[in-house]
Amino acid sequence: MTETTKQDRVLIFDTTLRDGEQSPGATMSHNEKLEIAAMLDEMGVDIIEAGFPIASEGDFEAVTDIAKNSKNSVICGLARASLRDIDRCMEAVRHAARPRIHTFIGTSPLHRDITALTMDEMADKIHETVTHARNLTDNVQWSPMDAIRTEHDYLCRVVEIAIKAGATTINIPDTVGYTTPRESADIIRMLLERVPGADEIIFATHCHNDLGMATANSLAAVEAGARQIECTINGLGERAGNTALEEVVMALKVRNDVMPFTTGIDTTKIMNISRRVSQVSGFPVQPNKAIVGKNAFAHESGIHQDGMLKNKETFEIMRPQDVGLSGTSLPLGKHSGRAALRAKLEELGYTLGDNQLKDLFVSFKELADRKKEVLDDDIVALMQATGADSQNEVIKIKHLRVICGSEAPQTADIILEINGVESHCTVEGDGPVDATFKAIKTLYPTQARLQLYQVQAVTEGTDAQATVMVRMEEDGLISTGQSSHTDTVFASAKAYVNALNRLIVRRGKTAPNADVREIKYTDAS
Repeated sequence: MTETTKQDRVLIFDTTLRDGEQSPGATMSHNEKLEIAAMLDEMGVDIIEAGFPIASEGDFEAVTDIAKNSKNSVICGLARASLRDIDRCMEAVRHAARPRIHTFIGTSPLHRDITALTMDEMADKIHETVTHARNLTDNVQWSPMDAIRTEHDYLCRVVEIAIKAGATTINIPDTVGYTTPRESADIIRMLLERVPGADEIIFATHCHNDLGMATANSLAAVEAGARQIECTINGLGERAGNTALEEVVMALKVRNDVMPFTTGIDTTKIMNISRRVSQVSGFPVQPNKAIVGKNAFAHESGIHQDGMLKNKETFEIMRPQDVGLSGTSLPLGKHSGRAALRAKLEELGYTLGDNQLKDLFVSFKELADRKKEVLDDDIVALMQATGADSQNEVIKIKHLRVICGSEAPQTADIILEINGVESHCTVEGDGPVDATFKAIKTLYPTQARLQLYQVQAVTEGTDAQATVMVRMEEDGLISTGQSSHTDTVFASAKAYVNALNRLIVRRGKTAPNADVREIKYTDAS
């Protein structure tokens, strides 16, 4: 086997920056990608799929810079079954100490119809492209996209071809989240039993969560012999998302008695990267999300609270500290100083420089003047509000005053700074939020359509901060924005502007044209 000789060691392959970023509206800036990659590298992720180099100049540059900056992880780029794709991929990842090319083609009957390739023609293309990739690097991963719905005999045939051509990792993707745990395991066992040379390479599992079974399917594949799990932070990904890194890693850690496998992940860094990915992607983590959700370690029932007071193991199968949460509480208020704020941030997994702390402290003091007690979730929301997208702010809110109530008209008076130039308008609307959004569109005209407007209280009480998420669509491009503030209308305006700024970034991201027969694919999942 390559990269590891320990049968109980499971490699973690994170594709947050590639498959995760394909979530509608989840596009990250260049600096954000580098930051997330550095966090993944530091937490012990074995392989980072940094992007799809041929998709755009932005992707190519991000993969290149991530490769240059990586310290521990293998840096992988995605490439379709095209010599041009593979060359471009290698050009980006070659800067890494340990580069990997991941090439793929859809092998199911549905995908063969799309490419108009016969079984034999596709087999020849697989041999040609994998051989070409192996001539460029000794670390090659190959994926038969939609493997679960590929005929077993043909799947065995093409996997054997890829192994003989030099693939060192074979990934078996459940591209549409169709499989079940038993089937996921059976396919891995079948390939190990039937394919010559299968015991000399690493099998990977890549599951989507369309039926809510991605974690279960991934773990079943590991029990059957797969030794690489492809996953994303927070389960980010297309449609219902991918296998969540935090779920499979903690499942292997907590239930090591029945799944005797290990990973190299420092689990105490999970919460910090979960929050950061949520922030830069604009996708909030649902409160009841396993491991990283707000309620994952919350106990409201009287019986549960009583049990927790007597013995925490009564209702907790893992310690909050194991995933980077503090088990204690340090209340903060308007009299708290920078030292207390820094201590709380470190407790929550954030490390800030002096200038960053100075900026955050100003926002903290403003919030503390409006609230009696600033809770952990308030601090996290402040981090998101003060740190998101600052390098991509084409539009900034300089002033907002809203008049509302039972007597119409509701009016928004706003000043925006757009590319450094301030503009002002006063607009009426059907309610304060509608008036605010119309005012923003007046100063920055756009055809973007509002798809989602969602408000959620960060903490309890009438002085609670509200987190607002906005999703908009323009010509097929989707962007999301979020912001938190005790003033819900101001949070709404900030979220709307954040989404617009992200949309401006997305407008510059386009995929190349290609020969349909040769490379009509945009996903290896």
